[in-house]
Amino acid sequence: MFGKKKKAKLNNHIDTLIGANTQIKGDINFSGGLRVDGQINGNVIAEEGEQSTLVLSDAGYIEGKIQVANIIINGTVTGPIHASKYLELQEKAEIHGDVHYGSIEVKLGASVDGKMIHHDKLQSEKMVTLIPAAPE
Repeated sequence: MFGKKKKAKLNNHIDTLIGANTQIKGDINFSGGLRVDGQINGNVIAEEGEQSTLVLSDAGYIEGKIQVANIIINGTVTGPIHASKYLELQEKAEIHGDVHYGSIEVKLGASVDGKMIHHDKLQSEKMVTLIPAAPE
């Protein structure tokens, strides 16, 4: 009845680190792995088609939209989150905004103040667009 789903393969390689004493004002576009221990006021967006991973530590804070394939959060986010593949909300995660995800893991203590919206790839592939008939 309850089968174990295989976790999405995360990018374990961190290419970029934003340190605890760093504040960034503006958008960040990246590929690969990004770890945030500091503060970002802006959108964090990974290149499409990449196996990208964002790790937000318990000291990290992001105010803005996050759009990354795989996301692990243990800090605070104010804004919408779009994790197309995998989202993990750890014990100290505090989310203020809607959460869109492919698969999710939520640890005891995490909080979300917003909607949780599951995106099923199979369902979106099956969608058919109806075109109205031409008027006679």
